This record gives sequence, C-alpha cells and structure tokens, in this order.
Amino acid sequence: MPVVSALYRYPVKGFTPEHRDELVVQPDGRIAGDRVLAFRFADATSPEDADGLESWPKSRGLALMDFPALARVQLGYDEDARTVRVSVDGRVLAEAGLDEAGRRELEEAVTAYVQRSPDVRRLERGGVLPLRLVGDGVTSRFQDRARGYVSLHGAASVEEVDAAVSALIDSRRFRSNIVLEGVPAWDELGWTGRVRVGSVLFDVQRPIGRCAAIMANPDTGERDARLLRVLTSEFDQAEPTLGILLLPSEGGGAVRVGDEVTVEAG
Repeated sequence: MPVVSALYRYPVKGFTPEHRDELVVQPDGRIAGDRVLAFRFADATSPEDADGLESWPKSRGLALMDFPALARVQLGYDEDARTVRVSVDGRVLAEAGLDEAGRRELEEAVTAYVQRSPDVRRLERGGVLPLRLVGDGVTSRFQDRARGYVSLHGAASVEEVDAAVSALIDSRRFRSNIVLEGVPAWDELGWTGRVRVGSVLFDVQRPIGRCAAIMANPDTGERDARLLRVLTSEFDQAEPTLGILLLPSEGGGAVRVGDEVTVEAG
C-alpha cells in the first residue's frame, strides 16, 4: 500500500523547504505555514484578481523559475518568534524580525546576494527593485495558483527522471508538499476521484504542469538538467508534468509521515 514518505512546506516562496513529520491541511485547501512570506518586485506588492481570488504570480517576485541561484540560500523561518535567517554556505547574511526595520534588513541582504549571482540581470528590469518582503508570516497565500492546492507526487516517478539524466535528481526539485512511496512510477497522474491520506480525504484536481524551477540544482543553484525537455521527450508527455494537485473534500486535517494512502475512484 502507498504510504507518505516525506512532507514539506515552504515558509518563504521560492526558498528553503522545511522537512516536516506532520502537515496541517487547512479547509481552504492550503498547508498551514506554507508560503506565508514572499519577496515581491517593487511594482507587485499587492495581489492581482483571479476570478475573485487573490493571485500572486511567481513571475513578479523571487522564484526559482527565474532565479535558480536562490537554491543556494538557506532560509529559515521561526514561526513562533517571527524571525527569518538568511545564510549562504553556513555564513549568516541577515537575521531579523518582520517589523519594518527587520524587513528592510532582510530585503537588502537577499538583494545583495542576487546581485552577486548569475541571476543579477533579472533585477535590472523596470519595476523590480527595491524587493519587498510581504506577508504576515502566518497566512498561507503565496502558492503558484490562486486556489492554493496541496501538491503530491510519487517518489518512483522522480526516480525514473533521475535515471534518464546524468545530474542527480531527487524530490526536492519538484517542491511538493506530500511525497509517496509504494506508488508505481507515473501512476499518480492517472488518479481521479478521491484520495485518502491518513484521515484526510482529498478531491483530485489535475496533474501539475512544471516550469523551469525544476531545472535548478537544489544544492548549487545551477541549471544542470533540462528536465522540461526530458519529461516531454523521454516520457512522451505533451506538456512537462509531474505530480498532482489536491483539495480537501471534508474540511482538512493533519497528514503525517507513514500515513497510508488509498485511491477512492470517483
């Protein structure tokens, strides 16, 4: 039987994952504590409207899709103290709270890092600087899609991608919330209806279309594998896809490492 092998959330959009033993799925379909902060471009500090929902397009802020060097940054968020620590190669660049002065310190440290990276040219476009750290540190809101969603993939699918390229590929590249063991490679892409993870029942929404973020090595920040092309050419996909999106059907709850997973056809 499939089981949950790993759980992740990403407190700051585009930055370091938190490996968790438990995740709380909110009734609104987001993970508590996931993407509660984001570094946004100067002209994109307010949400856009997407059919009545708040939308924060990742193309208008720091995200691995356009800034792969962010993967080298170790960014830790202490949700109790509401502080953020920014480090690179073990050296602390900034540690500050979410008051105005703290946000400025964090913005300046991250901006300086990107300016020293190969991604600096992307800061030179109009409307980008100064970067602004937005979010209250509590509310989950900066997911790629306005509806939020919980993301899931099977480890076996990633293992097949790893076998197809010379670079090391692991689940970190795909930044899902839930990773499963015991699912045949690519099987999850065909799931429909409902999926139960532990005590939480989800409605399957759709497969996850992938972007250039998956090409960034999660340790070095280099684009070392052309995975978008690999997914379409080696695995006969019309569009590069890995994993699925879920929404809770009965109000959310907690999912844990080791939870059993069952597919309930709809």
